[in-house]
Amino acid sequence: MKIPSTIWTLLIGIVLTLVSLWFGTNHGLLPTAASEEASLVDGLFNAMMTVSVGIFLVVEGVLIYSVIKYRRRVGDNSDGPPVYGNVPLEILWTAIPALIVIGISVYSFDVYNEMGGFNPHAVHDAPVTPQAMKMPGAAIAATLSDTPPSTEPNTNQKKAAEVMQDPATAEVRNSDQIPQLRNAPGVGSVAPTIGPTPENEGKPPALVVNVTGLQYAWIFTYPDTGITTGELHVPVGREVQVNISANDVLHAFWVPEFRLKQDAIPGRQSELRFTPSKEGTYPLICAELCGPYHGAMRSQVVVQKPEEFQQWLQEQQVASNEDLNKAVAVNPAELSPSEFLTPYTHNMGIQPELLHQIHN
Repeated sequence: MKIPSTIWTLLIGIVLTLVSLWFGTNHGLLPTAASEEASLVDGLFNAMMTVSVGIFLVVEGVLIYSVIKYRRRVGDNSDGPPVYGNVPLEILWTAIPALIVIGISVYSFDVYNEMGGFNPHAVHDAPVTPQAMKMPGAAIAATLSDTPPSTEPNTNQKKAAEVMQDPATAEVRNSDQIPQLRNAPGVGSVAPTIGPTPENEGKPPALVVNVTGLQYAWIFTYPDTGITTGELHVPVGREVQVNISANDVLHAFWVPEFRLKQDAIPGRQSELRFTPSKEGTYPLICAELCGPYHGAMRSQVVVQKPEEFQQWLQEQQVASNEDLNKAVAVNPAELSPSEFLTPYTHNMGIQPELLHQIHN
């Protein structure tokens, strides 16, 4: 009994769908999800992976089938049939990708909004004006670093002043040396912000931490506590807001397990909110090339139970009574290359004298 081609097509479609759905949720390509925002990003990634696997299997399957089915047989030197096109097929393979792209775009918009990426206050701070529609790309790029004088309030300066009210942060940051850039008028250019989720809109975060990036270290200060540390400690299940800036060049605050990354820009105050959902210690990586020792600019995020976090705070408050220069790691910019690399090369059997000779 010959099975109709429609039945074969249906069966193959079911198999490809099942394989795509299975691989899309069991690929194992992502690290541990350790924040509430991570599940949103993972859902989007899994959906894109499912669609990608399905398209790959369909395209490669048709390609392999055609190569085998329509190969030239031995002794057959005739030309193939002249095919000039198939309008319905062309419409189909144009419409399907378009629908997929639109669907992913809508899904991405929803995920970004649920994470707090579309902060309505940021829109009001720098509305897009009609002039921006006619502004060339070079002019828009210029406004990111050189904004003309304006009578509008400098909201970025206001945020910087609020952060600098904390004495520990004021000792770490050099806002007095780097002008706080004004929001670019007309183009909606404001400091990067991932604010509160829609359900937390208008509610203060449970914890605020000021984060300062510098070559090549992260420094964390906890307002109103006097605590300055080289690693980030946060309580599990509590919303955390980190206010991020840089003292020298561009850096990027990235915790893969949280699925969140935010730029640290000199002269701009970035904001990032997240809610840790799983206890553990996770790497904090600088994801922006910031100099020759960029790869060594790493720290860690320690997610603890609330009571353990409170105990850690108390211990740090006792330790913070010591001189700040003794509590914070020295700025690597003040070290020679051989001095900076010594801790990393000691276990490799490389002597400091050799490093000194190489750099001289």
